[in-house]
Amino acid sequence: MLLQVTHDTTYRYQPAVETAQHMAYMEPRAHAGQTVLDFSLLINPAPAQMRRSTDVYGNARCFFSLQSPHEILSVVAHSLVSTQAREDVESALPWDKVRDLFRYQAGRTFDAASEFVYPSPFVPRHGNFSAYARSSFSAGTSLLSACIDLMQRIHTDFEYASQSTQINTPVLQALAQRKGVCQDFSHLMIACLRTLGLPARYVSGYMLTHPPEGQPRLVGSDASHAWVSVYLPDLPEAQRWCDFDPTNNRWGWHAPGEDYVTVATGRDFGDVSPLRGVIHGGASHILSVGVTVAPVGENAAPGASTDAMQVATLSQSQSQSRGASPSQSQSQSQN
Repeated sequence: MLLQVTHDTTYRYQPAVETAQHMAYMEPRAHAGQTVLDFSLLINPAPAQMRRSTDVYGNARCFFSLQSPHEILSVVAHSLVSTQAREDVESALPWDKVRDLFRYQAGRTFDAASEFVYPSPFVPRHGNFSAYARSSFSAGTSLLSACIDLMQRIHTDFEYASQSTQINTPVLQALAQRKGVCQDFSHLMIACLRTLGLPARYVSGYMLTHPPEGQPRLVGSDASHAWVSVYLPDLPEAQRWCDFDPTNNRWGWHAPGEDYVTVATGRDFGDVSPLRGVIHGGASHILSVGVTVAPVGENAAPGASTDAMQVATLSQSQSQSRGASPSQSQSQSQN
């Protein structure tokens, strides 16, 4: 499937931001089921400094800084990605054996997936998570089967409710209120798995949605998405991460389907926020985000010339209290 993605972010500040430093995770990553054919990032005003790099998890990221006052910041990412469905691979390894593999033992060979067993800022360990997960993880059940069951239960038990949580809403609160958005459902599933001693990571990206029959696709009406990736150590090295989307009850290898675009993976949302950074000034701001995911040829986003494109990064925090400090951090959530 050939997909084009436009991710348009605009911040309007009052008063003007004097200086800013930003980091963006908006460039899709390549994997066995996904090829990135083109990517560009247009930033206005033009950054004073800009640098693209790869983080410790293999994600493309871009840093940029703005050294002059500005009341509006616009960041538009254009991606062209080819995706393909992967054949399902069977894994019968019991979940409790996987747990035992990741328990510390002196002299044991290090597995890089171990990092995804530990708590992280958005995904703490708590007995309430293991209590919720336990019915899916009976002794001897394969990890793959248990994860499918857990994903289906979250999809059934929790209500998807836009605006029901904020970027900094604790995942324990989402568990208690039984509603949230994709970010909450992903953090919840990861918390359940890690509390049981199993490696799981957070995935950010996009998903192709379909307009109502007979109606055109609305440009900017989509949103960034999030799901979960779980490590199955009995499979060949290139196939060990299997993806689960509790929001939509779908799963698959490398992605839940060919209509998904993977952007970045990390311990939790904090590692892969589409845009984050620090600003000096701008005591209050208005954020608008529009995402369009479409097959090539349908509502194609107008491309800018290569000379006008600048690869860069942004991230800002909406949770900062207004006017609390001349320096503020900001970040963009996922729905």
